[in-house]
Amino acid sequence: MNKVVRANLRNGNQIHILPIVSVTENFFDAYLKPYFADAYRPVRKGDLFLVRGMMRSVEFKVMETNPSEYCIIAPDTEIFCDGEPIKREDEERLDEVGYDDVGGVRKQMAQIRELLFKSIAVKPPKGILLYGPPGTAKL
Repeated sequence: MNKVVRANLRNGNQIHILPIVSVTENFFDAYLKPYFADAYRPVRKGDLFLVRGMMRSVEFKVMETNPSEYCIIAPDTEIFCDGEPIKREDEERLDEVGYDDVGGVRKQMAQIRELLFKSIAVKPPKGILLYGPPGTAKL
């Protein structure tokens, strides 16, 4: 975040943060309190961040921010950690959107690819050459 954007941010009143995996110890005192202590860190709703402490690293997600989507965590910001930890497989599936998710448009996708190759004046590939040491299953 550059200085101009950061200058327009307001201090957050409240923020809700959950760990990505289950943490046995009190993760607020062990991880979040030292991470945010007098650091004035900017955050956005949906951000993922990694905190190192207690001999391991834990990833957290910003679930909600108040008053807006972007804010700075100040010493007077209330940090809530209530709720079940987020499952990693649920979190990763949300970001995985590809051509397979767009059904019934095979013909249109082929036309788009064809136009792409024509616009850059390159012949489309006929196949893929796999290269590697023997025994690495280049199927």
